[in-house]
Amino acid sequence: MPELPEVETVRRGLAPSMEGALLKELELRRGDLRFPFPAGFSQAVSGRGITSLSRRAKYLLIDLDDGMTIVAHLGMSGSFRIEAGPSEETPGAFHHPRSKDEKHDHVVFHLAGAGGDARVIYNDPRRFGFMDVVRRADIASHPFFRDLGPEPTGNELGADYLAERFAGKAQPLKSALLDQKNIAGLGNIYVCEALWRSHLSPLRAAGTLVTDTGGPKEELLRLVAAIRAVIADAIAAGGSSLRDHIQTDGSLGYFQHSFSVYDREAQPCGTPGCGGTVSRIVQAGRSSFYCAACQS
Repeated sequence: MPELPEVETVRRGLAPSMEGALLKELELRRGDLRFPFPAGFSQAVSGRGITSLSRRAKYLLIDLDDGMTIVAHLGMSGSFRIEAGPSEETPGAFHHPRSKDEKHDHVVFHLAGAGGDARVIYNDPRRFGFMDVVRRADIASHPFFRDLGPEPTGNELGADYLAERFAGKAQPLKSALLDQKNIAGLGNIYVCEALWRSHLSPLRAAGTLVTDTGGPKEELLRLVAAIRAVIADAIAAGGSSLRDHIQTDGSLGYFQHSFSVYDREAQPCGTPGCGGTVSRIVQAGRSSFYCAACQS
C-alpha cells in the first residue's frame, strides 16, 4: 500500500496541473471503489475551481473554491496519471508495468487550466481506494481524521509526545509506531527503516523507551530523529514505489534501492562493523525486517 511519502509524491506531481484549474466535470465510470461514491458526488464538485492540494496522513485532499474538499485514498493499487491534449500517451519511463486497461480507469477529472485542458485519471485495478467529499471546516472531526496522531514530518511529533503515548506500554515498538493514533501516515516500510536507523528492535516494549518519571530516554530521541530522516529521504527520492505504486508522471521512485532492512531478509546488515544478518519476522500479520545483532 502506498505510504505517506508516496502520497506526498502524488500530491506534488498533481499540483501543477490541478491547482488553479477548473474542474469542468468529475466523470465516475462506476458507482463505487472500496465504498460507494457519495450521493450526488459528481454534481457537487463539477464546475468548481480547485484552490489547493494537500495531504493528511495517507489521504490526498483536493480543496475546492466553495469550501468543500475531495478526499482520496489510493488503497493498495490506486494511481493517478495526467493526460494533456488529445494524446493518450502517459509520460515517464516505466520500471514496472502499470494497468492501462480502460476498465480500471474509474474516475476522470476533466480540467481546464492556464495551460489548456487536461485529464487526471484515477486507475485502480484492485479497487481498494476510495473518494469522498467533505466540508473542509469539518475535516478535523470527520471519522477519517479525528483519531489520527500528528504527522511524522510536523513539529507536533517529538520525543516528549511519544513518551506520553508509550509510558507503561508493553506493546511491541513496531505495533506502537504503526498505530495511526500515535503517528499518522507512518507505515510498515518506513517503521522498519526507522527502527534500523535508531538501532531499536521491533520487538522492544514501547514503554522501555520512557523513564520512570515519564520523560523520553535517549533512545526515544534517536527514534524520533530517525523517523523524520527516513520520511524526508523517501519524499526526496519520490517514495518507495513498490510493485503497484507509480508516480503521477508514470515514472517510479528509487528509494526502494536504498532500503537498509526492508525486504532484505538474509542479507548482511549495513551497520558499519555489525556483521549481522537481516531477519524477517511476522508481527500482527505484517513482516518486520531487522538485524538482531545491532537492534536491541
